[in-house]
Order: sequence, then structure tokens, then C-alpha cells
Amino acid sequence: MTEPLAAGGLGSLAHAALRAPFDAIITPAVGMLLGGFLWLEHRHPLRPRTQSPRERLKTNAAMAGLAMLVMRAALVPAVLAMASWAERHGFGLTQMAPVPGLVRAALAFVLMDYTTYLWHRLNHVVSFLWRFHRVHHTDLDLDVSTAFRFHVGEMLLSMGARSLQITIIGVGPMIALAWEAAELAATEFHHSNIRLPIRLERALNQVLVTPRMHGIHHSIVERETSSNWSVLFSWWDRAHHTVRLNVPQPAITIGVPAYREAVELGLVSLLKMPFGAQRPTWILPSGGHPERVVSGDARRLAA
Repeated sequence: MTEPLAAGGLGSLAHAALRAPFDAIITPAVGMLLGGFLWLEHRHPLRPRTQSPRERLKTNAAMAGLAMLVMRAALVPAVLAMASWAERHGFGLTQMAPVPGLVRAALAFVLMDYTTYLWHRLNHVVSFLWRFHRVHHTDLDLDVSTAFRFHVGEMLLSMGARSLQITIIGVGPMIALAWEAAELAATEFHHSNIRLPIRLERALNQVLVTPRMHGIHHSIVERETSSNWSVLFSWWDRAHHTVRLNVPQPAITIGVPAYREAVELGLVSLLKMPFGAQRPTWILPSGGHPERVVSGDARRLAA
């Protein structure tokens, strides 16, 4: 993998050229989206906040800074290296498929989204992965800042998953970059606390993961968190019968039952959380197990 790239320093130059769109286009666009979603959340909130935002946003910003550092320094270079290798060697399912280049690119993009659904689901059902992913779910409010509240350990683990996705699917570097951009934008959007008109959101949700759909995924009710694992396209939850849309937003309590106190969720505590004693996730400090009976079609998005 490294020999041709090392000759004459061409590998370093090629990777620098491939990273340029991420630095010059994707990162500023993500920042602009963040600002836009923060403004819309202020003007049209979907759920009322349960805590003062100042300390929480400081914590989320610190977690985001560490996560973005790992993304830029390790994840993006690893993604581009694997994608360049797959394209150069014609390795992977889509690279070997006898289809036109445009179809191959679209197929690779869609398969990246599907395999990310699978990876997200694994983060919930494999106890070792859940140790790290739980940090994201302990946020007691849900808004666009939560989109970047990921433990650095989860980011490093995702490098291996992303490399595996790229090599099995056969994703080229430009599609890999396009996917990273789409994933970041989708993650910001569906974590945002924006009240869209319900008719508009229901229409969007036929294709995309929307704020109401993902809000249910961040509920303290176990069966609700164990649903809605899609990232960009909402199809995968429907295809796997893991969709749950009939929970009204005012009924949702955000977070993880075992962690209900903001004082326990500062930066240092979150960084240490995967490595310490693990509390029973779905048991409240009072000893109860949150449950809910919801009527109606689970496939129809509730207001």
C-alpha cells in the first residue's frame, strides 16, 4: 500500500491535495451550518431545555474540540489513504461491479450510509463499544452541540470501522470525502433542536433522518433508544423494522437513566466514563426502569 506513494514524496503530496477540500470547503461549511442551526434552535426550539446551557455547552465544546482533532489528524487521513488504495487496486464490491462510474459512485455512497447504520447499531448492542458511545447519550439536553459530543475513544474505534467500510465497499477518495461531508451535515441536522412544521418534517423523513426521529433515539426509555439508528437516509430503520416515530416530543426525556445529574457529566468525568465501573444503563438512580406505552402507528412521525 505504501510503496508507490512513497516514491518521490508523491504520496504526501497526493494526500495533502485530497485533504485540501476537507480543510477549505467541508470544515467551513460545517461551521456555517452549526451557526445556522444554533440560530434556528433559538428561534424555533423543538424541546424546552432542562438545564442552564452555559456549563453544558462548555463541556460539549471541549469534547467536540478533542473529537475534531482526532478526525482531522487521524480519521480523515486514514479514510483517504484507504480510499486511495481501494481505488488504485480496484478493490471492493463497487470497484468490481460492472456498472458505469456514476452508478458505482452512487452505490458506494449509499452503502457507506447503510454500513454506518450497522456500525451505529453495534455501538449500542456491543457492551465494549457502548462504554464509549454512552458518553454521547448522557447529554441531558439534545441540540446541535450534541452532534459533536463524542469520546475520543469512540472516534479512534470508528477509524477501524470506517477503514473496513471503505475497503469492503471499494470507496474512492472523492466519494469518501463526499460521505464525510454528508455525514457531518446530517449529524448536525438530526441532532438539532429545531421545530420544523410537522408536515414538512414528515415529508423529509420519508428520505432523511430528522430532528423528531433522532430525538426519540436519545430518549431515556430503552426501547426508544434501541431504534432509529439511521444516520443520513431513514430507509434502513424501516427496512430492518427498527423505526419508532410515534413518540410525541413533549413526552421525551433526553439522556441515559443511570446519569441524571449534570454535576456528574463534566469533561473529566466523561473522558473517564468508559474506563470506570459501569452502572446499569437503564436503571434510574431511584431504582426505576423508565417505560412508556405509546399508541398509534410506529412508522408515522408524531408531532
